This record gives sequence, structure tokens and C-alpha cells, in this order.
Amino acid sequence: MKKLLIGSVLAISSVLTVTGCTSVNATTDTTPATTTNMQKQHKAGMKDGMRKGGIHKGGMKGTMAQLDLTATQQAQIKAITQEKYNNRKNDRSKYQAERAQMQQQMQTLTNAKTLDTAAVNRLADQQAAKTKQRFIERVQTEHAISQVLTPEQRQKMAQLKSERKAKGHHGSKNRQMHSKHQQ
Repeated sequence: MKKLLIGSVLAISSVLTVTGCTSVNATTDTTPATTTNMQKQHKAGMKDGMRKGGIHKGGMKGTMAQLDLTATQQAQIKAITQEKYNNRKNDRSKYQAERAQMQQQMQTLTNAKTLDTAAVNRLADQQAAKTKQRFIERVQTEHAISQVLTPEQRQKMAQLKSERKAKGHHGSKNRQMHSKHQQ
């Protein structure tokens, strides 16, 4: 009787284990499809935003479209922004690898029995350095664009930026839409 009972328990536990593994695989198999679908929706939203008025006369967006830029100025500004875009695009895989490595390090620190504060500080310093570099690059790009503008256009741009800030606009519309979808 005891052998029968043990055999039944083993059989039931085997069935439950197989069922559990199957349900875990079913859950993990659908996750990439959902992510891909979310990425497609994001790209579609970005394209819709550009079609619905994101691009203004002469191909310039936002405040640049309101500065009455000459064709030469537009070409110079487009060259500046295109160069920045190409540089970021070329380094994208490097940035993704660095981000993945940092996430892994954070996970390791989080799962450790004791918190290694020295390692946390090193990781924080790495993140701060990356943020600082992005800030420097942004200011350099804005400076290069500013040098293309006339003093009157610079003044008008400063006025438009302060008006946008007073209205509560922080960042692009696409970034705001993206953050709403994540909530």
C-alpha cells in the first residue's frame, strides 16, 4: 500500500511539473510577440506624429519652423542635426551593450546577500559620466545651431522656448506620448 501511495504521489508530481513547465513556456513564448507589437505601435505613433504636423515648412520642426530661416540656414542646421543623428546611430549597438551590462551589474548587486556600496558608487559614477557626456553633446549641438542663426533669430528662439516652458512643455510630443503609454 505504501509503494502504491508513493508511486501515485510521484506520478501526480510529474504531471504537475510538466503542466507547470508548459504554462511557463507558453507565457515566455508570448512575451517577445507582445514586445514586437509594442515596438510596431511605437513606430506607427512616431510616423503619425510626423504626418500630423510635426514637420513644418522647409522640413524644420517646432521652434525652428517659426524662425523664418533661409534655405542656407535650413541646410546648415539639417547638416548639424544629421551628423549628430548619424553619430548616435553608429554607436547605438555599443550603447545597447553598455546598457545591458549595467542592468546585469545592477541585478547582481540587487540579488547579493549584502549590498556592496563601493560597487553601487562605481555604477552610479558610470551612469553620471554618461549623463554628463549626453548633456555636453546636446549643448554643443545647440551651440552649433545657434551660430547659424542671426541675433534676431536667437532672441526669437529664446522667447519661443520660454513661452513653451511657461506652458509646461518639456520635451517632444513623441516622448510625452511614449511616457503615457508606459504608465
